Amino acid sequence: MLLLFALAGIAALLAVIAVLWRDPLRLVRLEFARQRLAAGLARGTVEAAGHRWVYAHRAATDPAAPVVVMVHGFTGSKENWYPLARALGRRYRLLIPDLPGWGESERKPGAAYGFVEHAENVVAFIAALSPQQPVILLGHSMGGGIAALVAARWPERVAKVGLFNAAGVRFDDNRFGLDVLAGKNPFAVKDRATLRHYIDTVFFDDAAKPWIPWPFSAALIAGRRADAAFEQAVLDRIGRGDESLLPGEEAANIRQPALLLWGRQDAVIDPSALALYAARIPQARQVLLDGCGHMSIMERPRDVAAAVLDWIDAP
Repeated sequence: MLLLFALAGIAALLAVIAVLWRDPLRLVRLEFARQRLAAGLARGTVEAAGHRWVYAHRAATDPAAPVVVMVHGFTGSKENWYPLARALGRRYRLLIPDLPGWGESERKPGAAYGFVEHAENVVAFIAALSPQQPVILLGHSMGGGIAALVAARWPERVAKVGLFNAAGVRFDDNRFGLDVLAGKNPFAVKDRATLRHYIDTVFFDDAAKPWIPWPFSAALIAGRRADAAFEQAVLDRIGRGDESLLPGEEAANIRQPALLLWGRQDAVIDPSALALYAARIPQARQVLLDGCGHMSIMERPRDVAAAVLDWIDAP
């Protein structure tokens, strides 16, 4: 009997190795699907801005409820928003896409995926899935810069805008920012050590840092290594290119109700960025979470949800 169990264990291990060899990210996708189902979200696809998008969505209890669109950041994906989606409950209709080029959405060879292009992509996504109803647009990190541009340029599509740990302004120098300006990708992942550095950079609270055991870690590392050139090309545009500060400049044209939310210990987009955005969007509500790093939407989803609920429901 023990021999049979041992042989079954070896067979299972060999099956896992075979799956990883053929498709290293398959296990990660399965885990993401489990997380999506746990959050009560469904998977959808749509054609917009010449791309095939994959997105998560959930209807609200009230069919007339506001529509909330959530835009992820650099090296991120729709899954980053799942903890907040769970915390928000069914108060709102949720649309959570993978941006073109990222996650499961289409990436076109030679296409540009900077702030400007993605603002155009996101407004097309909104037009496709909420053609009659302006949305509440939430953006995290790079997604915050994108959201700022969309709200400023297409105000008829955005009823309210939330910028969380948002890129797009010249914040106080930190190690991450200096490395970006020097031409590096501080988020690059090529082995277990750099994966650990990545997690330690974007999270502050040790208790909130995700545990990524093998073989999931091996799959994530393989995926990030394959994306290294793409990540560098995007960072060249949004981190140190001519458009890197465009979101902050155009934020002065945002007239909608706004929410600015940061982690006080953000080691990526220094919290000095909050004041810079607030100076351009004086009507914005400001929230600074103590004991929280860059990934506020994953690190403190209940606190973020409380801030979002209070802000959306405010008269």
